[in-house]
Amino acid sequence: MKNYLFTSESVTEGHPDKVADCISDAILDAILSQDSESRVACETMITGAKDKQSLKVFISGEITSNANVDYAGIARRTLEKIGYLEECDIETLIKPQSKHIAQGVDSDDNHEQGAGDQGLMFGYACRETPELMPLPITLSQRLVEKLTYVRKQEILPWLKPDGKSQVTIEYDGNNNPVKIDKVVIATQHDDMINDFETEINENKFIKDKIIEYVIKPVLENYGLAYNENFLVNETGRFVEGGPVADVGLTGRKIIVDTYGGYARHGGGAFSGKDPSKVDRSAAYMTRYIAKNIVASKLADRCEVQVAYCIGVAKPMSVNVNTFNTGKLADNELIDIINEVFDLRPKQIISCLKLKNPIYKELAAYGHFGRNLDKCTWEKLDKVDQLSKYL
Repeated sequence: MKNYLFTSESVTEGHPDKVADCISDAILDAILSQDSESRVACETMITGAKDKQSLKVFISGEITSNANVDYAGIARRTLEKIGYLEECDIETLIKPQSKHIAQGVDSDDNHEQGAGDQGLMFGYACRETPELMPLPITLSQRLVEKLTYVRKQEILPWLKPDGKSQVTIEYDGNNNPVKIDKVVIATQHDDMINDFETEINENKFIKDKIIEYVIKPVLENYGLAYNENFLVNETGRFVEGGPVADVGLTGRKIIVDTYGGYARHGGGAFSGKDPSKVDRSAAYMTRYIAKNIVASKLADRCEVQVAYCIGVAKPMSVNVNTFNTGKLADNELIDIINEVFDLRPKQIISCLKLKNPIYKELAAYGHFGRNLDKCTWEKLDKVDQLSKYL
């Protein structure tokens, strides 16, 4: 097999869709901090007003909780923390979770807690990075994280919150990364045309600074050869951005949130959902399983799929694909997973401590491969147990 290219992308917390994710998860955390048994499905839409001088925020969802939270205040504080200081008009439309869903999710002496919805979820791990994540999405996440860091630390004070990254990796015929082929950055910035006289001069200044303070420091951390093929603000200018310029919606960056397209995705978003929603909790669990399988050297690459029926505790199916890198057959690994890991929703939530208010920090820069104590699905506490199966 010949060498090939693979590309992933990410976005900053100031991207309109990520702003919506951040608000939804901030609301979720506020509710869970008061009532950990809450049922939350919070959706946010944000856009600019017609005059483009203010923001309009719509918060809706199905929420059943004893918590009493200030939705508008949470939204405003989240926007300010990201860097949007415009006036904003906030509307809310909240209703309780359907009683027909609740009867399948709630547990009592006669009924075990079932999945909050039907669906399929995937988890993935590989040996491309220390985080056991695919390299393209890892670099993409770290680039936008760095972009936000140099803005908030005022190292590059003319940066504004909205931004995107894209990284193309060259792989050899054995699926090993051999070179960083291209890096794309699009970053919102102040209007500096009066300082540089022309758009060309302004763009050159921005490109040079982004390469020096963002791109090269991130790439050099990973020790892989790279082409100096850096594309920065290729339209020329990016002054008008964020939700003033575009509409943001919760749940529109599911590939950014996971594996950058390198592994399959079941279609369910994360942000704004309490852990009874298997879209979130089972996706975290399958990452936990896949990562421990790879770390225990049972495989070099591992993708785990589970599927659920609403109201039913045990998954409909469990599947594993090690892409011919497994030390054991994939069907043997499925048996091992069923022995070692409990995939019922209540047990997943307990194992990963998912009722804690841990989510708003995860709304941007990826839910996987994060070196945070709260990311319990990144722990490697099953490696010794799994290694025995070798």
